[in-house]
Amino acid sequence: MTCKTALLAPMVLLAAGCTAVGPDFAAPAPPPPQAGYASAGGKRAALAEGPDRTWWKAFGSARLDGLVDQALAGNHSLASSRATLEKARERIRAVAGRKLPQVDANARGEYQQVNLAAFGLSDQFGGASFGNPEFDLYTVGGGVSYDLDLFGRNRRSLEQAVAEAEAQQRATEAAHLVVAGRVVAQVLAIAALNDRLATERALLAEDERNVSLTRARYDGGAGTMVEVLAAQGQLAGDRADVPALEQQVVEGRDMLAVLLGISPAELGPTDFSLDQFALPATVPVAVPSRLVHKRPDILEAEARLHAAIAAIGVATAELYPDITLGASITQSTSEPGKILSSRFNAFDIFAGLTAPIFHGGTLKANQRGAEAEARAVAADYRQVVTEAFGQVSTLLSALEIDGRELAVRGESETIADRSLHLSRRSFQVGNSGILQVLDASRTYQRARLALLETRTRQYQNIARLYVATAGGWLPDATPLAANAPTP
Repeated sequence: MTCKTALLAPMVLLAAGCTAVGPDFAAPAPPPPQAGYASAGGKRAALAEGPDRTWWKAFGSARLDGLVDQALAGNHSLASSRATLEKARERIRAVAGRKLPQVDANARGEYQQVNLAAFGLSDQFGGASFGNPEFDLYTVGGGVSYDLDLFGRNRRSLEQAVAEAEAQQRATEAAHLVVAGRVVAQVLAIAALNDRLATERALLAEDERNVSLTRARYDGGAGTMVEVLAAQGQLAGDRADVPALEQQVVEGRDMLAVLLGISPAELGPTDFSLDQFALPATVPVAVPSRLVHKRPDILEAEARLHAAIAAIGVATAELYPDITLGASITQSTSEPGKILSSRFNAFDIFAGLTAPIFHGGTLKANQRGAEAEARAVAADYRQVVTEAFGQVSTLLSALEIDGRELAVRGESETIADRSLHLSRRSFQVGNSGILQVLDASRTYQRARLALLETRTRQYQNIARLYVATAGGWLPDATPLAANAPTP
């Protein structure tokens, strides 16, 4: 056995037996199938695996589909999130490079003067002084080094980088989901405002009709000026509500333009109405055991927990020794033309050991800090899961209540409409006064607006439920953790 073989053999044996210190990550167990959900009830929700990725198409509006697609392509916050994801993926490649041998080359040209006295020599010979010699020196060479990573510091660092990149990927998916949900909600809000304006204008027409009736009775000598003024007062009061609604429409358009990543001037017409959107017969809702594997914010929290566990391994590995193997070769000569001659080469093979002895408690403190961070992230994960279940349960309950309330509001609007019709006929034949008509008109107005508000809330809650049960993630979102190294 040569000297070099005798030096490297123990290193190879050590590398074969190296391990990654620190705890291994295990994904949290999913909850029981129905835990945390209220009864779906009604016909609007069906417990299943969750909605499709393009859930907004369930509303049956090509214009809405186009606006969502435009937002997913042009929203500036999404562009920022995607760039951050790209950065995280590049960090994986950077950290993974540490697992491979590191090869470097060097070249240097020097002009040197040798101090003979420093070597115990004299610059005088036979009484003559020659001075310290001066010469050119040219050196080229290279070296290779390899970290054995005996206790897995580099492997845990790579595992951490992969988990952090997956967390960013899930955050990007969640951002896409949120933007799609906000676009749908904003379009539905604009549609509701347009319907509200149409309702208000229809009510103004009713008010104008009341003014005409009272004016006709007054002109015919059967009415009083008090009745005319009462009808005119209601008309003026209802007119005052219109400008505020028109301003809300403008603000809604501006907000939609921001979501699309364009200026309001570039936004096309938004003459939506709730009647233009289909109301899905059922909304597929992911059960909890499925939800934790689909909802991006839960998957992001899980990936951050994985990264925190890996960070414990990195901090723990810092407590242990590390060995680096390497070799280098150099060519040095004072004559550039002979720089590649074998007469002027030199090489070395080395094994370096680095072991922490005393760092004032820093390394142990880092390890304890990483463990505390992992406990904090684990608590955050449980909180995210708990909030997700609560959100879905609340929306399921709200959807059931919306259905019941909508039926009651519809009945109330029908009765108010009949009451107004009868009151107006009674006023026309002189059996009642204008105050009864105005009161019936006000009741009808409140009933129509309440019905519209309930319809709007129902549409919005369905959209929120689609988002809450993880509909709409990136089509190419392959979990990066699947490529994580095995410690």
